[in-house]
Parts: sequence; C-alpha cells; structure tokens
Amino acid sequence: MDAFDATTHYARYRSLRIVRHVEGENAGTLEIVMQCKPGQKLPTADARTHYEMVEIWRDFDRDPDMRVAVMRGEGVGFSAGGDVTLIEAMTDDFAMRAQVWQEAKDLVYNMINCSKPIISAMHGAAAGAGLVCGLLADISIAAKGGKLVDAHTRLGVAAGDHAAIIWPLLCGMAKAKYYLMLCEPVTGEEAERIGLVSLAVETDQVVPKAFELARRLSAGSQSAIRWTKYSLNNWLRSAGPTFDASVALEMLGFTGPDIREGVKAIREKRNPVFGG
Repeated sequence: MDAFDATTHYARYRSLRIVRHVEGENAGTLEIVMQCKPGQKLPTADARTHYEMVEIWRDFDRDPDMRVAVMRGEGVGFSAGGDVTLIEAMTDDFAMRAQVWQEAKDLVYNMINCSKPIISAMHGAAAGAGLVCGLLADISIAAKGGKLVDAHTRLGVAAGDHAAIIWPLLCGMAKAKYYLMLCEPVTGEEAERIGLVSLAVETDQVVPKAFELARRLSAGSQSAIRWTKYSLNNWLRSAGPTFDASVALEMLGFTGPDIREGVKAIREKRNPVFGG
C-alpha cells in the first residue's frame, strides 16, 4: 500500500472540513466538521457529502499521526439529513440509487472496521447520514436539549442506513421499534437515559467534552483501545445480514409511490399523506 500523504489525501475533501491537530494538547486528534452550505443553518448530505462521509474513515485509519477522530457539525445543529435533490435523484435514477446503496453500506462498515476510536459531538439536531456517524461513533455525545430522529418512515422508506444494526443493541428492540416506526424524535437527555448515546451534556459543553475524551483516548494504550473496539464491534458484524437486508429494503422503497409523496410533503412543508 502506498505511503499515506496527509496533504494529498485530505485535499480532496470539500464538503467536510478536515483539521489535523498535530501539536498542542489535542495532538493526535482528527477533527471532522460537516459544513453548512450557503444559506443553510444545518449541514445536509448531498451526493458529494455522502461520498466524503464514506471515504474519511479509510483515510483516518491510514493516517499514522492521528489516534482519535472527533466528528461535529457546524451551524445550529449536527446534521439535517439527506439533501432533497439527492433524494429525488435516487427516486428517478437507478444508477444513483445503486451508488447510494453501496455507499450506505460502506459508510457503516467503514466506521465499524476503522481500527481507531471515533467520537461524535452532536450539539443540536441530528438526522440522516449525520445521525449514522453520530450513533455509530464509539463514544457519542449529545446535547441534552438536542433532538435525534431517524426520519426514514416519514419519508416513505424503511429505516435502513444504520438503524437495524445499532439501535436494538443500544436501546433495546422495544424502544428501537417505537422511535423508528413512528419517526419519533428523542432528546439527547432521553437518548442517554435509554442507552442510545454515551453521554448527554449541556449544549455548550458538547464539543469541549468530545475533545476532553479524545485527549484521554489519545494518551491511552493504542493497542489496548483499538483491540477492545475491534472485539466489541463483532456484535455489530454479527448483525451484518440484518443491516444488509434493511438497506436493500430502503432502496426498494425509493422505487415505490410513498417516497414521491414523502418528497412532495417536504417540498410543501406539510405532513405526508400515504395511500398505503
């Protein structure tokens, strides 16, 4: 494998802002920031962002100077979910649907198989691909008053991009079905209570707490920490077939009539009316 060149590898990221902390108290931490597009208050995932969220974990894993990653969003929250233009493209274009299907799987498995610890700092609302990273992070931190929501069923497709592999393990099947089938938001405080996130803190403490924990992980035994992660993530690997089926069923939903009503409802800022 070619030697890792940080300048070359990270220069290709445009939607994600990558900060390599190589000096000072945060040395060894890779900061990954989901950026807002012009005029937006929350980061959204268009085709480019989705691709970058898949690739960043491979580059982070290969970077010899980085020991831990902190992922956060800019703006008023962590993430707002998929860009409507991407959703419409998936509905109309088989090639785009097939591409996102592959990327959705790679995003989850790349995070699971990344040897180094990942911390998410969800300082506000979290949905969509951002929520995937937020909950699949090895340590997840949410703002107490922030809201986490998997909006797939409201859109008219199955919850497939991460939910089946991680929610039942974190908060139990009963809670997973309640929140995922009803598309019910859960506050950061409640998410901590039911085990969906590692910690819930006040909003202004989310990012500082993430970096505090990153420093502790960076100072620890790297082999011990990484091998612990690898062993624990075998629980997620064992759920791989369940996850693969959920992503396939999500993509199948993008060929049906409900997704069109879901997108139309988003455009018209109203509740969807599904015909069953």
